[in-house]
Amino acid sequence: MTKKNNFDFLRFLFAVFVVISHSYPLSGASESSQWIYQISNGQIVLARLGLDGFFIISGYFIFQSLQRSSSLFNYYKKRFLRLFPALFVVLILTLIFAPIVYESSVPFIKNKDVITYLPYNLSLYGFQPVVNGIFDDNPYHSINGSLWTIRYEFSLYIALSLLFVFRKHQKVQVLSLALCFASLLIIYNGFLYRFAGSSIFGMNGYEILDLGTFFVCGSLLAALNFEKIFKTWLAPLAIIIISGSIYFNVYDMVKHIVLPIIVLSVGFMPLPFFSTFGKIGDMSYGIYIYSFPVQQTLVYFYKLNVYQLMLWSLLLSIIFGYLSWHLVEKRALKFKNRPLFGNKKLLTLHQL
Repeated sequence: MTKKNNFDFLRFLFAVFVVISHSYPLSGASESSQWIYQISNGQIVLARLGLDGFFIISGYFIFQSLQRSSSLFNYYKKRFLRLFPALFVVLILTLIFAPIVYESSVPFIKNKDVITYLPYNLSLYGFQPVVNGIFDDNPYHSINGSLWTIRYEFSLYIALSLLFVFRKHQKVQVLSLALCFASLLIIYNGFLYRFAGSSIFGMNGYEILDLGTFFVCGSLLAALNFEKIFKTWLAPLAIIIISGSIYFNVYDMVKHIVLPIIVLSVGFMPLPFFSTFGKIGDMSYGIYIYSFPVQQTLVYFYKLNVYQLMLWSLLLSIIFGYLSWHLVEKRALKFKNRPLFGNKKLLTLHQL
């Protein structure tokens, strides 16, 4: 795939959407006061739009990563290096600086929530957003509420890896993804009420269906080689369709089909400035995982209103995202093509 695309900018933009959107509830304001919520008749909030975009792009590129992987071990190694080093660092830094804002009669190191915070969140499926005594009096009681999506992302990595055995059979992959996408779409639009309240491994049924459908659609379009067949008129047409769906209050019924076409079409459009945005680094993941504790800390010390929080948290989160990419994520990814044990023969035997 050509490197001349706009996806680094889009990921950055979606991360910014999340920060802006979180500024409302974290400062004590209502998300319903967002301009996009108001003009969309309550159908869209920026954080959700950002998440949807993340999962569409992820589905597309993770499928391509699976295709390039020499083995499942190689595939999971790349996925591990992309997610866990940066996650581990933000969790450790959180615990290091947490005593500054800790308020409880229970000593910090004896607090059970403190002891479990790192292993539970690092396990993904034991997601623990709260430590009693930290940000208890903030409008929203959580240290890092953004981390809840990572378990959904990783679970979709696992599900997609089932196609590894068919990586040389495009028709089988396309058929499998198309059937999965159609099934998810039917369940979401016709039987959501039966599954929305259910959960598996701590993951909510609604989120599995909603985010999973976007991810699978992204993967399906990757299997169809969307970058080779897309046309520049697709995005404007899709925008018209989605605008009409918002007007007629049926956005929820068409978003899983139309939004992926918009996101991927914009991603592959020849836009000179945006295609070089990634030269400064892929800050999106760092912005996403650091912004929530940054915002909570600003609210704790300065009691900022929504617009003040939006401004200062964006500036600080971008700095943290930049540092996370260059000091942690980029360095970790250098190991994705290196032998695990420093011996190519040993690695080959391990993979077999």
